[in-house]
Amino acid sequence: MDPHEPLDRRSLTLAALSTIVEWYDFTLFLYLATVLSRVFFAGHGGVLTTLAGFAVAYLMRPVGALVFGHYGDRHGRRATLLASMALMSVAMLLTALLPTSAQVGPAAGVLLLALRCVMGFAVGGEYTGVVAYLLEGAAPGRRGLVTSLAAATSEVGGLLAAGAAALTVSLLPAPTLNAWGWRLPFLFGAALAGLIVLARAAMQESPEFTRHREAGTLARRPLNRALSHYKAGVMRGFAISALGSITYYVGITYVPVYLTSAGSLTEAQALQLATVAALAVIVVTPFVGLLSDRVGRRPVLVGLAVLCAGAPYLLFRLLAGASSGAALLGAVVLAMLAGGVSAVGAVATAEQVPAQGRLSGLALGATTATALFGGLTPWLAQVLTERSGSTTAPGLMIALVALCVLPVLLTLPETRPDSARLGRH
Repeated sequence: MDPHEPLDRRSLTLAALSTIVEWYDFTLFLYLATVLSRVFFAGHGGVLTTLAGFAVAYLMRPVGALVFGHYGDRHGRRATLLASMALMSVAMLLTALLPTSAQVGPAAGVLLLALRCVMGFAVGGEYTGVVAYLLEGAAPGRRGLVTSLAAATSEVGGLLAAGAAALTVSLLPAPTLNAWGWRLPFLFGAALAGLIVLARAAMQESPEFTRHREAGTLARRPLNRALSHYKAGVMRGFAISALGSITYYVGITYVPVYLTSAGSLTEAQALQLATVAALAVIVVTPFVGLLSDRVGRRPVLVGLAVLCAGAPYLLFRLLAGASSGAALLGAVVLAMLAGGVSAVGAVATAEQVPAQGRLSGLALGATTATALFGGLTPWLAQVLTERSGSTTAPGLMIALVALCVLPVLLTLPETRPDSARLGRH
């Protein structure tokens, strides 16, 4: 392979599509939370304990990103992607084979949460690895579009997990589901992950990483290099990811909970609406990625931040007590905003740090922001809504973060390759 040429389409497609499997495995736990609470925590905290395990996994993401980031900056993106998916496949298989609380008592719940932390650790390395791989392997004029696919396919993985969970729960009677049926979606996920590991073995290495390895310019201590040489880039990545995380986790993930507590929809209606919103994210993401290739990362991010500073307040007012039609409109617009920020944020955060410390820089900046502004904000939004009595509190949270991030985005260095250089490429 010529280290100066983009990666072949097969390698890029495999990297993007395999994110579906990683996020299927990661989010399946959430959709089966009530079932797992009965099987593993009967009489020991139930659903709250199970959801706590989901939250703890988010805190493991930055840890995994740091470890895999160091490894990937030293030994290559391909090696990182193989290792993260292999770890996820093992964790999924072991989860499917776990004894239940009826068999071994409280130890079953401890083992489940331990494996959940392993999954969070693996996802931390997976997403940053895929983003870096897509960025470095794409043609310069298509980096925004290609890298945005990581955000789109992760949403597909979440939808697949929701569908698998719904199918399992609806087709199996409760005794069968509790006895062994809950294991089926995890076995399916483990099999998919194993197939991806085998397929990834044929992937080419990132050409940008290959160039640095051949030139002998790789950092011996990439984490230290990111902190000492690229601190400003790390902080810019943190700011971009903070906006992307809160718009996604409050503007999409939290909305079904909001609609059933502050709105007027049933749980089934809220979940159906959330599915439509997720489809909107998948559709809008590549278009925003392509737009960032045409006009630049900074103008797109600034425009989205301005919209996020005003629109969510109005949209949450629309959602509260609204008709199903108005609620659908509000949820879809919120989802499109979140999808847009995630799309351009994927390429923009990765471009803030050069290849020698890119994965470590993403771990320090983007993944840490996701843990803080992603895993915790749905809980905070619910607390603020309940205690203040204000149905617009979630929208104000998004607006506040957007206003804080906007000055950073206005001074953001433009990282889109210039047209003259693209013409010579």
